[in-house]
Amino acid sequence: MPAIITNKFRIHNSEQFEESFSEASGNVYYLGIGRPHAYTTSTRPDSRTDNEGTDSNPITPSDTGVEEFYAFDDMMAAKRITSSDISKVVPRRNWLTGTIYDMYRHDYGIYITGTTTQTTSTSGSTNLFDSSFYVLTTARNVYKCLDNNNGAQSTVEPTGTSNNILSTADGYKWKYMYTLTAAQQANFLSTDFMAVQTNSTVSSNATDGAINIVIVKAVGTGGTDGTHTNIPIRGDGSGGVVSVTVTSGAISGITVTNPGSGYTFAYIKNADIVTAGAVGLINSELDCIIEPKGGHGFDAPKELGGFFVMLNTNLEGTESANSGDFSAANDFRKVSLLRDVKSGGSAATVTTLRATYAVKINSSPTPGTFVADETITQASTGATGIVVEWDSVNNILYYIQTRHNNNGVDSSGNKVALSGTNVITSSGGATGTPDTTTQTVNNITFTNGYANPEIDADSGDLMYLENRAPITRATDQTENIKLIIEF
Repeated sequence: MPAIITNKFRIHNSEQFEESFSEASGNVYYLGIGRPHAYTTSTRPDSRTDNEGTDSNPITPSDTGVEEFYAFDDMMAAKRITSSDISKVVPRRNWLTGTIYDMYRHDYGIYITGTTTQTTSTSGSTNLFDSSFYVLTTARNVYKCLDNNNGAQSTVEPTGTSNNILSTADGYKWKYMYTLTAAQQANFLSTDFMAVQTNSTVSSNATDGAINIVIVKAVGTGGTDGTHTNIPIRGDGSGGVVSVTVTSGAISGITVTNPGSGYTFAYIKNADIVTAGAVGLINSELDCIIEPKGGHGFDAPKELGGFFVMLNTNLEGTESANSGDFSAANDFRKVSLLRDVKSGGSAATVTTLRATYAVKINSSPTPGTFVADETITQASTGATGIVVEWDSVNNILYYIQTRHNNNGVDSSGNKVALSGTNVITSSGGATGTPDTTTQTVNNITFTNGYANPEIDADSGDLMYLENRAPITRATDQTENIKLIIEF
């Protein structure tokens, strides 16, 4: 049977997701980065291959269990996302002179009586939220277009924060919704999306069920010229009144003199216009535009389609203030969103988590220089891995182990941990002997020379995964990562 998931359900889901960051017993989310080595076609122990694409053209990840395991295999670090790092957003639509904007209507997509044709916006959309019915101005104000002057170009940028409907010289009518704060501009404004919020003053001044816009659908003929007043808006509300101007027998203008309130359906009868003085008028038809629940500006996220959320995270160098968990010695190609992961068997709550393995190397004999992305092996155990970073100051080798041949599994197809004092050799020829002393160096506690990742592999849920071209890191660089999730 025909059915839909409504936009209100989508907005509800976005609200619930946002609230889960701040609830008393809410979820804990982390942004993970990974994949330090280049994409390739990798061979698994069962001789099957995984085509990962290339650095210039990585493939789209699949929504499978194995993809989730892979994400943990090559993860490098994770940073907690807090409630201040999330906001509902909507597509960004900048006001540009000469653009024809759609007007807000309550009935896009409804089938026109007696036809199989749907009501569309000026741009042809059959869904309100696919139409361009709001704008962001240079003053970072957001306005909803209530009337586009019968599909004319917008040439006057709306300004001001009045609660009244703003009429501009180009015939457009706008409703001020809210202004982006400085923090929102810095954190939740991108090329394609912008924060959405309800302005309390606008909301408190909104009128539920008012009729502020009436559109001429058919001008009619034969009416008495002049401006005819006190024409009632009929429907389930009350108080709505318009004036109609008739020129050369046809309706040439409408003015809403009282928008009334409480309307969920409304119409203006041709007979009432005749009674008001337009004697002889026939076949006129006017469309009353029904406002969203609460009135324009009452709930901006619902009115503008706030079923998107943006997560904003900064990665600052090595995050030295947070134990240096983020390596700046290697690039990354994966971005992930993790929920309720564990660290050491318990729920993770700290700001950053190291996701690599680490081994402390003896200073004597002098170790070689391990190079990022080289393969490392330990002949006596058969263990293999990939170098993420070589800390030559502290003699710490950071590495990952995946489930692909020569990247984490031995020649028999088993994943074996590096262990003991067995020499570690890189594919470039560097060697080093593990220092099996239990010690703490660079905020890492080594037990018998080794340290596991701070994030427990495969714990929690992988909520989002993106494969992308490599992002090069540096100690004096900050990467700003914005994730957009559509519900």
